Amino acid sequence: MIEIFKSFKGGLKQIKKPVKDCWINLISPTEEELLKISNLIEMPQEIISSLKDIDEMSDMEKYDNLFFIVIRTPQKNLDNAELEYSTIPLGIIILDNYLITLCFNENNVITQLKTQKIYTEKKIQTTLKILLISAKTYLKYLNIINKKIHIIQDNLKKSMKNEEIFDLLNIEKSLVYFSTSLKSNQFLIERLTKTSMFTQFEPDKELLEDTTEENKQAIEMTNIYSNILSGMMDAFASVISNNLNMVMKLLTSITLILMLPNLVASIYGMNIALPFQKSPHAFLITMIISVTLAIIGIIILWKNKLF
Repeated sequence: MIEIFKSFKGGLKQIKKPVKDCWINLISPTEEELLKISNLIEMPQEIISSLKDIDEMSDMEKYDNLFFIVIRTPQKNLDNAELEYSTIPLGIIILDNYLITLCFNENNVITQLKTQKIYTEKKIQTTLKILLISAKTYLKYLNIINKKIHIIQDNLKKSMKNEEIFDLLNIEKSLVYFSTSLKSNQFLIERLTKTSMFTQFEPDKELLEDTTEENKQAIEMTNIYSNILSGMMDAFASVISNNLNMVMKLLTSITLILMLPNLVASIYGMNIALPFQKSPHAFLITMIISVTLAIIGIIILWKNKLF
């Protein structure tokens, strides 16, 4: 899909054909759409190849006619129940006449950018806003993840089922994706601060500083939540192991108690001469002996805190 936007009086308006200082947005483009863009500008093939790689890390590259940036953006996967949050590469191509964004998946950051007040003729400023929105989106998703951790924690206290453990493992995997991508973005931002075209004007410099702070905060939050989650997983593993030990101890105690009456019944089941076998109260006597031995066993186990 190709979308073309142009700023008019501070507002973003979608147009049909590319014009000077417009923003061209490509989301999951077909080969035909890529060919149209290639006819419009000279786009190196390695740009497309790198963005098709879902694991492509943040980077920047200067070509003769354009400036190319790759950033890792957060993504909420609505169709993936196993991994709710992940990251995907987003390409930003800066030319004299156009600003082009290219992503081979639906991108939440681009969706948010469309609702912002931007000026498409200010390509550097728009690029930095994409980076800032990406960092803020990380923070937003991290807050949601934190709330989910607390909900799962409460459910684990009540149920101790494997389902909650798997949910925590999936969140841990999302945090690993976030941590790796944020650190990669931070490395890119540091490179941009040393590039004159991104620090030439004071508004751009301030926007870059805000982006740096937001990204650092997201990195710190990711590390904190990862440590909390890791400690929680260890704690619940210990709790589950302790609960299993308690269950096994209880079952062993019950087995010992039941073994005493069973021993009496086994003895009186032998085909040999036994005490009380001619007594009319033989059954009652053996039952009393069985119950007495069981009670004695319960008392002994209770005093030793084994029951």
